[in-house]
Amino acid sequence: MSSYWLVDTLAQTLGIALAFAATGYACVALWAVMKGSRKIRSISAPVGAPQPASVLKPLHGTEPRLYENLRSFCLQTHPAYQLVFGVREADDPAIAVVERLRQEFPQRSIALAVDPRVHGANFKVSNLMNMLPHAQHDLLVLADADIHVQADYLTRVTAPLADPEVGIVTCLYYGRPGPSLWSRLGRLFIDDWFAPSVRLSHAFGSTRFAFGSTIALRRDALEAIGGFAALSDTLADDFWLGELTRRAGLRTVLSDVMVGTDVGESHLKDLWSHELRWLRTIRSIAPAGFALTFVCFTSPLLLLGLCLAPGPVSLGLALLGGAARVLLHFLQRRISDQAFAWHEALLIPLRDTLLLMEWAAALAGWQVRWRGQVLHARGDGSAP
Repeated sequence: MSSYWLVDTLAQTLGIALAFAATGYACVALWAVMKGSRKIRSISAPVGAPQPASVLKPLHGTEPRLYENLRSFCLQTHPAYQLVFGVREADDPAIAVVERLRQEFPQRSIALAVDPRVHGANFKVSNLMNMLPHAQHDLLVLADADIHVQADYLTRVTAPLADPEVGIVTCLYYGRPGPSLWSRLGRLFIDDWFAPSVRLSHAFGSTRFAFGSTIALRRDALEAIGGFAALSDTLADDFWLGELTRRAGLRTVLSDVMVGTDVGESHLKDLWSHELRWLRTIRSIAPAGFALTFVCFTSPLLLLGLCLAPGPVSLGLALLGGAARVLLHFLQRRISDQAFAWHEALLIPLRDTLLLMEWAAALAGWQVRWRGQVLHARGDGSAP
């Protein structure tokens, strides 16, 4: 009898602890996102004349909305800027998109670097190294190919660089899904889990992040860390670009600007591979924090808590945590100015459960697949 009582007590305690942890995280994440949204609405327009900037866009093949995304960079209201596109192969189909933009925007300064040289394990960084000599200006903005921006984007993201103590400016992003179920689940990975976790970290004072969606920096800051060559053998090149500038004593600024990123996976296999790469990369950057990430996956933890400790306490926590999780979902739609799709809330339990499974798989190894390469997300940031 005493043995049964002990097991039951441990199960009850564990169940309530899991429900409390999941509910606590959901509520605090909701608070952080609300705080971030208030800040975004209160931001005023940048002061002073914008400085000339070069936008570096490394490309690799075509994507369904590549033309639309690259075109959004041609429509900037910034008075003086240059676009530098780069590919590794002369037959890369992305070149045709660049040539189309050149014809459509003859007044725009558009450079194209076609250079197969490889400078390390990270092909994207090699591309950037080959593109840099074509950049005419000292303000540099790096942005992935699948990013879509508004017309005032460039003016806003470069404004904080007027402060010499700022190292990089980076942007959060929201998902722009395709028609498939898997792409919508991928959008929820970004909007409902990744972005709130960054907001929460930032709300408590952390700036230990940088995102490939946008990194703006001065040329002198890049040179101070050894240039792009310092990133040539890293996997999370965006994070390490920010980290090295922080180690040089410069600040990271999270911009008020949010940009869109395409989520185009049409099969579970593709979504799993993509998100597993993200999670293992995050694990390589912050292994201790990643081990506790399971508290973020609200739905399965609340269900497990209820199963282990059925009763009014765990039920109350489950209702509170579930409500916070759903509110977080719809608040993220509002922040990114995306249309409400009420039926997508039904995907929340599936999304959270899939994340928990991916988290467990991420703990089981370091190997990731990226653009045909097999890399290892080692704890020191190296990729070979």
